[in-house]
Amino acid sequence: MHSHKKVALLAVAFCLPSIAQPPARVEFATVVSRNPSRTISLPAELAPFLQADIEARVPGYIEHVLVDRGSNVRKGQLLVELSAPELKAQTAAAESTLHQAEADEGQAEAQAAAVESTFVRLQEASKTPGAIAENELVQAEKQRDAARSVVESRKAATRAALERLHATQETQGYLRVTAPFDGTITDRFVHPGMLVQTNAHMSLLKLQQTGHLRLTVPVPETYVGHVVHGASVTFHIAAQPGKSYIAKIARIARALDSQNRTMMVELDAYNKDGTLAPGMYPSVDWPVSSAEPLLLVPSTSVVSTTERTFVITSVNGHAHWVDVRKGTAFGEQVAIRGNVKQGEKVLKRASDEVREGTPLL
Repeated sequence: MHSHKKVALLAVAFCLPSIAQPPARVEFATVVSRNPSRTISLPAELAPFLQADIEARVPGYIEHVLVDRGSNVRKGQLLVELSAPELKAQTAAAESTLHQAEADEGQAEAQAAAVESTFVRLQEASKTPGAIAENELVQAEKQRDAARSVVESRKAATRAALERLHATQETQGYLRVTAPFDGTITDRFVHPGMLVQTNAHMSLLKLQQTGHLRLTVPVPETYVGHVVHGASVTFHIAAQPGKSYIAKIARIARALDSQNRTMMVELDAYNKDGTLAPGMYPSVDWPVSSAEPLLLVPSTSVVSTTERTFVITSVNGHAHWVDVRKGTAFGEQVAIRGNVKQGEKVLKRASDEVREGTPLL
């Protein structure tokens, strides 16, 4: 009999701790709702805003190269001079043709003036009956009209000769190669004495605009909804550790690359101190914000086990586990989705040691 009582008392003694759990002193945090923002690091590439391979528009020999690699040039500045004697000969021939056309035009106008004078005299004389034959006046009128036609023909020939001269002069002007925009000569391919053929597509120089650069960023599909035209973005280059640069979003492709699922976004970067260069691969601090408000709690409020992920709330002063899905971390906070509401209290430092139903202080 005594042995049965002893066993019963031991059983009760072992069961008591599991039934009566001591209150746990905890600190609560409030579930907040907001549109958090953060930055992610994306690779990018710097390219000149404008660039051109300078080619000759007419064949010829290189006479002078007035710039070299690294030269800063202005729009319209003379870069290369070519020589082509045949173009000078063509211009001289065009000038001679124009002078001949102008002389022919002057002669035709003089003849037309004489014929016009004769016609006027005959027309006055015809007012006197019987002074001249009617057929004579008609012939004089036809001669006047023919002379006028010759003058118009000579004028047309003069205009054509003038246009040919302008064309040859313009072609001869192509022997002077100038800069199409402000920039820096980044490469040189020719030297004096070289023969340049236009059908060979031979570049003389490479010109790039380095003061104004394009920062091209391949934005992953996940973040294309966060691209805002005109937004300022910070980027860094390996050549200047610790230094930050600012660029503005200027051009958005509005289409994804089918292979890597990214959208190209171009930013305008200005190289004020000359430390940036085309071809660099900067890292960009790309801003990312949520399209809709998120529920945020401290990272320490979310408990993850092999079976579930949850936060702990208080129901009538006792712990209650609420299953949630853990989202993106924003500093010391993390986004969650589940049966929780904005303003609700959760344990700030939760753990699975705080069991369901534990009294909370």
